[in-house]
Amino acid sequence: MANSSEFGSQLSIGSNASRTSNSKSESVKVIVRCRPMSDKEVKGGHKQIIDMYCDRGVIQIHKSSTGEDESPKIFTFDAVYDWNSNQTDLYEEIFRPLVDSVLEGFNGTVFAYGQTGTGKTFTMEGSADKPGIIPNSFEQIFNCIARSHNQQYLVRSSYLEIYQEEVRDLLSKDQSLRLELKERPDIGVYVKDLSSFVCKSIKEIEH
Repeated sequence: MANSSEFGSQLSIGSNASRTSNSKSESVKVIVRCRPMSDKEVKGGHKQIIDMYCDRGVIQIHKSSTGEDESPKIFTFDAVYDWNSNQTDLYEEIFRPLVDSVLEGFNGTVFAYGQTGTGKTFTMEGSADKPGIIPNSFEQIFNCIARSHNQQYLVRSSYLEIYQEEVRDLLSKDQSLRLELKERPDIGVYVKDLSSFVCKSIKEIEH
């Protein structure tokens, strides 16, 4: 894991809405997104060694140092998005249903994993004109709350990064602090001393 990092964002939403045990299926889905080659990679003579079949959720990896007669390695995922994918389609197809479930009272987690430079931050945060999963989920959540009737919601936000097996609170004023994973019988696994803030609007949660 020396060259890998995990980038996580968690929203805790409490609602008094009722739910039924069979209204949603629970499962872990693995989604793969591949960024385009950078200008530096192109200028350096690097070659693309993967083929992505988004309609089938399949990725083929070719070894560039071998002959053409060697079969590629094939991997199948719940969904794959190639370098032509955009932030909006990714969110609408994959993450909007997850946030819908969170608003119904179920736990939901988005976990971005990959080596440095693979596009985790862009996918999660995006940019001003191409917002990622985090700002899109803020908008969806608070739009839903604004439209709701006879329900009360409590939104808490935490923001953490796990890099080289170290946990860092991205909302802490002291970024030198490294937090610990703990476990309790009543709440399960948690991060000790992780900041958590009650948020009443998109503006509050973004700042």
